[in-house]
Amino acid sequence: MLQLAKLLHHKGFRITYVNTEFNHRRLVKSQGPESLYGLPDDFRFETIPDGLPDSDEDATQDLNLLADSVTNNFLAPFVDLIKKLNNSSSTPPVTCIFSDGFMPFTTPAAQQLGIPVILLFTFSASSTMGYMQYPALVERGLAPLKDERCFTNGFLDQEVDWIPGIESIRLRDLPNNFITTNPNDAIWNIILEGMGRLHEASAIVIHTFDALEMDVLDALSSMSPPVYAVGPFQLLLNQTPQHPLKSLGYSLWKEETECLEWLNDKAPNSVVYVNFGSITVMTPEQLVEFGCGLANSKVSFFWVIRPGLVFGRSAILPPEFVDETKGRSLIASWCPQELVLNHPSVGGFLTHSGWNSTVESVSAGVPMLCWPFFADQPTNCHYTCKKWGIGMEINNDVKRDDVEKLVRELMEGKKGTRMKNKAMEWKKLAEEATGPQVPTQSHIKGMLKFAKLLHSRGFHITFVNTEFNHKRFLKSLGPDSLDGMPDFRFEAVPDGLPDSDEDATQDLTLLADSVRKQNFLAPFRGLLNKLNHAISTSNNPPVTCIVSDGFMSPFTITAAQEIGVPSVLLYTFAAFGFMGFMQFRTLVQKGLAPLEDESCLTNGYLNHPSVGGFLTHSGWNSTIESMTIGVPMLCWPSFGDQQMNCHYTCNEWGIGMEISKDVKRDEVEKLVKELMKGEKGKKLKNKVMEWKKLAKEATRPNGSSYKKLDNLVNRALLRKN
Repeated sequence: MLQLAKLLHHKGFRITYVNTEFNHRRLVKSQGPESLYGLPDDFRFETIPDGLPDSDEDATQDLNLLADSVTNNFLAPFVDLIKKLNNSSSTPPVTCIFSDGFMPFTTPAAQQLGIPVILLFTFSASSTMGYMQYPALVERGLAPLKDERCFTNGFLDQEVDWIPGIESIRLRDLPNNFITTNPNDAIWNIILEGMGRLHEASAIVIHTFDALEMDVLDALSSMSPPVYAVGPFQLLLNQTPQHPLKSLGYSLWKEETECLEWLNDKAPNSVVYVNFGSITVMTPEQLVEFGCGLANSKVSFFWVIRPGLVFGRSAILPPEFVDETKGRSLIASWCPQELVLNHPSVGGFLTHSGWNSTVESVSAGVPMLCWPFFADQPTNCHYTCKKWGIGMEINNDVKRDDVEKLVRELMEGKKGTRMKNKAMEWKKLAEEATGPQVPTQSHIKGMLKFAKLLHSRGFHITFVNTEFNHKRFLKSLGPDSLDGMPDFRFEAVPDGLPDSDEDATQDLTLLADSVRKQNFLAPFRGLLNKLNHAISTSNNPPVTCIVSDGFMSPFTITAAQEIGVPSVLLYTFAAFGFMGFMQFRTLVQKGLAPLEDESCLTNGYLNHPSVGGFLTHSGWNSTIESMTIGVPMLCWPSFGDQQMNCHYTCNEWGIGMEISKDVKRDEVEKLVKELMKGEKGKKLKNKVMEWKKLAKEATRPNGSSYKKLDNLVNRALLRKN
């Protein structure tokens, strides 16, 4: 909920985040007493009581007691809070309620106040669909369970093939809150009530993305209020600029960051991360079985054992566990999970299959071992293992031999390798879904990155865009995205083309013609004069240098000469691409350009590659540029991230070969010949062309989740057609 609140705030909405008093105390305790100070005035926290006895315990509350209290005690204080907010003269009234989907009291509250309510389900679309079938389970006599024999007589193994958008699935793989013999079970009943009121919501938001659950999302769209697949949330948040809410964390436990230093000393993909989430509990015997299985696997692991993980007791592991795992294990009580999963040393995740953990693992490209506990977790496990091909399930009756076997297969086996490759494919799709709608002209991106680098070296920056691209920039990042940066400011000049509000790349031929005709020179000259004349009335220094896109040099060099400052040209492409552009005059002199006629387009003349290989230091810019161009590599990494880039280039992506650190001429000769003439070189070339194609697909604008977030804002919140 807090991640979505941040996203909505970034879109310009005033947020009041309502927590229970118990959870708010835990949030403040985990983040620090000053964590909520200094937040923007339009992002505030409020609380309501939860109707349970006061407690300072730093643990998850009893969910059955909480569910019963939600049903009976939450509505009145929530309505009173909204009335208080609406009666305040210092803030605008509440215009929409965003509610967790399992808080059914928010719907009647919204109806009483005459405002829309939007439900957020913080689990998968498949689990949402599963929960929506609970009334049907009752009608079919499948829930609640008739008696305890249903737990063991195969009843839960029957196939369910009538759920829209979900292929045949076992009954036990549906969200398992229906697995109770008590018709008065509080959690079962609060879910039934919530599902019965779904149609009263203005919209439903699900924390997922289209490519991951397309079939079930299509089915949901025809059954309920408008459904918006928005996610993964953290990847969307990663697209936002520096923002005052960035420092606001989510965890209700204090995160121990020392684990990141420990991971830094481990080899890539060598560590299993183990975390059973915030609610799962296990017996002391199950804890020991997991511990012994991990110990016997001989694999390095990082295990989060939170308070309350072991039912009714402290978490105690046998002495032989400590002796066996010394030097290759680390145990903590909580951690920054997203950073851990994205750490290069983490190669697998032993998880309870909670949806947040699952989607974070998908986003990081990390395969999973799944031990689901309750609620939506069996469904997440089913999809992880059976549908998406990125996990293996551990039996509920966990045994150390199974844990050992599966950990080894995950980290060292062929199936584990296939799962890792598949997880990286899903990671790519998640990144595509959350890709920002920023202007796609890559020159602007490269210029802005370089401007940030210069700013970090102490330079005062004025970034000059065209008015067209500046409008797109503000539209994509939010109206307040450029506030608060006095020594990094933005200015704009007209481009000489007709005005347009279209959110698309301009016609490059028309834009180039406008540059060539010097339509840019006069307004750019006027801007420079304005900036230099403003120094007497502002704290901004005069312009002392112009750093210009190389293709804007026809007017930027002239302007620099007129005011007597140096000009530096930045070319935002590979060095060999720059060298190619420098040969254009030679191409004219040799009669090779422009083409004589259109037959040159099809006779193979332009398809002859001038560059067939790249001997590189494996810097990331060079690596990604080579991949994008479709050029295989010979790698000689030096420092920093280059060793990791080389590893992936050669061992994971199959588009390079590594030169030994102690370079020898014979080895260079051999590898160059193999790259350019050998069978392996051909395989590398074919593979890199596949990556080139994927890179092009990945850089198409308008990722699905980004568009749907805009749709949510416009249609559900602003209620535009």
